[in-house]
Amino acid sequence: MTATERTVAVVAPYYPPKVGGVENYAARIARAVAEAPGLRPVVITTRLSGLRTTVDVEDGVQVIRLGAWLKLSNTPLSPLWPLQLRRWLRRTGAEVVNAHAPVPGLADLAVAASGKRPSVLTYHAGSMHKGEPGSGAADRLIGLYERRVLPKVFRRARTLVAVSPVSLAAGHPHAVEISPGVDIERFTPGQPASERPRTIVYVGRMDRSSAWKGVDVLLTAFAELAAEVPGARLRLVGGGDAVQDHLRLAADFGIADRVEAVGELTGDALVEVVRTAALAVLPSRTEAESFGMVLVEAMACGTPVVGSAVGGIPHVVTDGETGLLVPPGDPAGLAAACRKVLTDGGLADRLGARGRQEAERRFAWNGLMERYIKLFQAL
Repeated sequence: MTATERTVAVVAPYYPPKVGGVENYAARIARAVAEAPGLRPVVITTRLSGLRTTVDVEDGVQVIRLGAWLKLSNTPLSPLWPLQLRRWLRRTGAEVVNAHAPVPGLADLAVAASGKRPSVLTYHAGSMHKGEPGSGAADRLIGLYERRVLPKVFRRARTLVAVSPVSLAAGHPHAVEISPGVDIERFTPGQPASERPRTIVYVGRMDRSSAWKGVDVLLTAFAELAAEVPGARLRLVGGGDAVQDHLRLAADFGIADRVEAVGELTGDALVEVVRTAALAVLPSRTEAESFGMVLVEAMACGTPVVGSAVGGIPHVVTDGETGLLVPPGDPAGLAAACRKVLTDGGLADRLGARGRQEAERRFAWNGLMERYIKLFQAL
């Protein structure tokens, strides 16, 4: 580090190689800081497994991975983090802290540990209420956190960044909105949607704790659709402890031979799956879906999209123009929308072309990251 460089600590509970929207968002910021004159990034995140702290240089960026003692739902936790965060912020010479909060824990502590350093809290979630059967106790704890703890964290941060209008950070006096983005030079259109095989793709987590993602709704809808649309197939991309549950449900519906789970994909493999699909679907059921990154990536590929009219999805998709929206938790409505796209080639091609234009106009990473750099430099 030179004498004129300022260090920005990007603190996120998840970071690549773990796959997800928050991970990609934090990595993009670290890369943008590394490329900006006068700024230097350091990443503080958590390990996928193990208790000891590791320090490595990944893609030219120092990455410090703290051990997690336990995981509640999808949230890593450790009682050592308050001390460890203070120590690593001091040792790395961090002058600005950018904390990312999709769940309680590391980001909250990073804002508290920032001391006199200006902190930028990027809040990724709408309400984290699961709203699922059996989640009453968890929802009560989440409600208590969102009412009592989160407002204090918001006040402590110098600047708030909301990733969509439904982020709980949106609307605060010191909040700005900077959405996730897409690499429009990597996610590029393939052949027109009407000429592609009739494959529907879902990309996302498939954990039992993330049942609000609505994959069971998608399977129910596809069972209806498969009987009416010859050659239609469903491809599930992602990992989690619910994958086998979904495959058993597909077998119960008699559609196992038309449903494929391919695991987690990244890089060119993910791009290829999205750009060759006839349709991408995000069937989330609750406000916990604050954005919908997979929809933006599909739009950039000229792939028509169908999403639930819930959370931040309507912020991404304009119904009838850049995609179709359906009521959350409505298998019949979802099946009807998918059938419409798969059987109307003109509609599919219009939605795909318009989606690509919207991705270029609103969600290109370069323009979004320029706003972050200006924000850090101002601090």
